[in-house]
Amino acid sequence: MLVKTKAYGLIDVDERQKITFDQGLFGFEPHKEFVLLDAERPPFYWLQAMDDEDVAFVLLNPFQFRPDYAVDVDNEELLEIGITDPKKALIFTVITIPKDGSPMTANLLGPLVINRDTRQGRQVILPDPGWKTKHDVLGELQLRRDSSC
Repeated sequence: MLVKTKAYGLIDVDERQKITFDQGLFGFEPHKEFVLLDAERPPFYWLQAMDDEDVAFVLLNPFQFRPDYAVDVDNEELLEIGITDPKKALIFTVITIPKDGSPMTANLLGPLVINRDTRQGRQVILPDPGWKTKHDVLGELQLRRDSSC
């Protein structure tokens, strides 16, 4: 299927890359269907709205920079997207890359949880007050490197 993207223009996308968020994403509720794309620079991904090329998000697996990250999601929410086994969940965090050069941040408070089999997704809010909407990704990677030396 053809999808207009913010990052790559018009591209042909495999149907298996389609992710449905029945409730949309916070602040973008009207957009329900997205495609998950590899970014040019791993380990990042693009989540592109299928109905609006200007609605796209940079994603990252949060465990790559925060191995201590804990996604405590209510089982009922997981069941609503068909997840009965946590191993079937893909977890992503939305990345913000400010144009003014300030640090790239990750929203660890509101991760995206995707059922890898059905490709149904949900953005959830975690109850842990230690997770915020703006974690400095590079700063936390550096802290992790420094503490392992």
